[in-house]
Amino acid sequence: MPLHVERRGRVAVLTLDDPERRNALSQELVEEITAAVGTLEADETIGALVVTGAPPAFCSGADVSALTSLGTEGQNPHDVREIYAGFLRVLECRLPTIAAVNGPAVGAGFNLALACDLRIAGTSARFDARFLRIGIHPGGGHTWLLDRAVGPQAAAAMNLFGERLDGERAAATGLAWECVADGDLLARATELAARAADAPRELAMRVKATLRHAPWQPAFDDALRFELEHQVWSFRQPEFTERMKAPPKN
Repeated sequence: MPLHVERRGRVAVLTLDDPERRNALSQELVEEITAAVGTLEADETIGALVVTGAPPAFCSGADVSALTSLGTEGQNPHDVREIYAGFLRVLECRLPTIAAVNGPAVGAGFNLALACDLRIAGTSARFDARFLRIGIHPGGGHTWLLDRAVGPQAAAAMNLFGERLDGERAAATGLAWECVADGDLLARATELAARAADAPRELAMRVKATLRHAPWQPAFDDALRFELEHQVWSFRQPEFTERMKAPPKN
């Protein structure tokens, strides 16, 4: 099984576990990611996900044999969308998600990291678009996701000019929230995920949806109205009353 799922309280840790292929997105792994995210999203006991890779990589990208076959006569290039399915399912997940990037995140593996709401980088992290160097155009929404994460200049530096970012540089550019020692990476990512998982589940999912929607609000007044609808909903939930009565947590 190239995907290992571990439950840590209300946090599920998904570990890509095919180290011989540096956790490349094979069809089997893509199918397992898609199924696991669906199962965990439907599980009321899970409030957040962490995605990471078995050393020495986070994810080396699409399986090479799958990419090569797309360039052969008789193959439908649109079949490449099957490679996208795993990271797109993470992108679409309603639960809060964190990528714990413990090594190279390359091509489609970079997309997997971008699909998460937050990225924590280990010192061994390497963010590498690589599309241009292997002779293909970026895909899977890579340019949109990367531009949104770091802005147009950094996106151009990585996609046109071959810049690769280590963990510290990723944190400095905003691609990652922070860079921590490799040995502390999973614990830190799980700690942050647990904070989101401790919130009322539906509330956390609504906040995530609002954050995703925010850049598309044409005006501040529209954002006020959108947030007000969900805030009024939250006032009416029993968890709000309970938490207001409870002593504050640190």
